[in-house]
Amino acid sequence: MTPERAASNRGARAAGSKSGPAVRSRGGRGGGGRVSGDRARTSEVALTDGERLSLGVAARLSRYLQVLTQARKMGTDTISSQDLEHYTHINSTQIRRDLSSFGKFGKRGVGYRVDSLVTEIRKILRTSGQHNIALFGAGKLGQAIASSDIFADHGFRVAAVFDVDPKLVGKRVGDNLVVQDFAQLREVVTEEEIVVGVLAVPAKSAQEVADRLVENDVKIIFNYSEQLLQVPPEVTVHTSSPAVDLLYALYFYLT
Repeated sequence: MTPERAASNRGARAAGSKSGPAVRSRGGRGGGGRVSGDRARTSEVALTDGERLSLGVAARLSRYLQVLTQARKMGTDTISSQDLEHYTHINSTQIRRDLSSFGKFGKRGVGYRVDSLVTEIRKILRTSGQHNIALFGAGKLGQAIASSDIFADHGFRVAAVFDVDPKLVGKRVGDNLVVQDFAQLREVVTEEEIVVGVLAVPAKSAQEVADRLVENDVKIIFNYSEQLLQVPPEVTVHTSSPAVDLLYALYFYLT
């Protein structure tokens, strides 16, 4: 189970029979309620610069997108809110409320067109298009990540892999990627327009890599190590830990 899934479940339980606001204003003034009227019904959904999704809605939409993306890979054309409930453990009423806040995507008795809904949710989450990421660490974990299609499924391209081990530099991993020396970070970040750094390095090395990413204006860091990273406020760090996922599972499902 992913942290996003647990956050989705927590949001669904907390919501109860209320869906809560789907969109909030950055400025904290009026207009922070649900998108409505013609704007909500249009298929070209887009939030204005002054609006952001609430944390709960963003977490649930991300979970829907994960399930829909896998369903599309399996050849599924349509999916119902009950199907989404089965895979996400989020109440189907909550799912319909979330989606209807942004447009009329489904048809009663038929469900949602999977391909279309994937496109629309990616627009809402502002993740349309392709985003380049750099992977740090070419050990077993790094090689597994580089060889997986988990990022590509969601529009992320592993554009570069780095390591400091001379035995690994020059080695081919994943989809015909060549491991590069960590010293080449600056030029590669610029040339490949890297937007995310993925850390698959030992905890003792993670802060140094994070510091170099910050120096090169990379604002998003995905951390597979247990290191508590110190970064400026404008940099976002997401730490993925199997132990944390298990704690979520124990709390939400076994108690």
